[in-house]
Amino acid sequence: MISQATLDDAPELNRLVNSAYRGDSSRQGWTTEADLLDGIRIDPERLTDLLTKHDSTILKYADEENKILGCVHLERTGVKLYLGMLTVAPNLQRKGIGKQLLTTAEQIARALFCKSISLTVITDRTELIDWYHRLGYQNTGETKPFPEDDPRFGLPKKPLEFIVMEKKVK
Repeated sequence: MISQATLDDAPELNRLVNSAYRGDSSRQGWTTEADLLDGIRIDPERLTDLLTKHDSTILKYADEENKILGCVHLERTGVKLYLGMLTVAPNLQRKGIGKQLLTTAEQIARALFCKSISLTVITDRTELIDWYHRLGYQNTGETKPFPEDDPRFGLPKKPLEFIVMEKKVK
């Protein structure tokens, strides 16, 4: 079931996101960043900021026992909806949870009268970029630097940058 996360969910979200992107646990899935970054993907303070910020929400995908198996951050900026931190538990990836979260994000974008959904992906993550392409997201040609001097986002093992991708909302 997909619903809006609350501050009470922050500790579980923190564990989920960090386990899916960093460290050995992340290698069970295909979305690992462990070869690109050390450190954490997010911290409890940043999660609290995202959960309490105006025009920002985190959706969670939970099982029947309310265990969080996936999440995505959404933030409205004008007529665009920014999508970030799409996460699925490593052992449950490739089972459609990520697609369900994206479908819900697109429904929310339409309800908010957003014209598009944008996201950023580390350029080295070609498999993930290809996945987003298959789901209708296009490379905008814009790049953004990775925040290399902020350990709250991880410690790069090499120079990194993001590409910006976008999908028009119909």
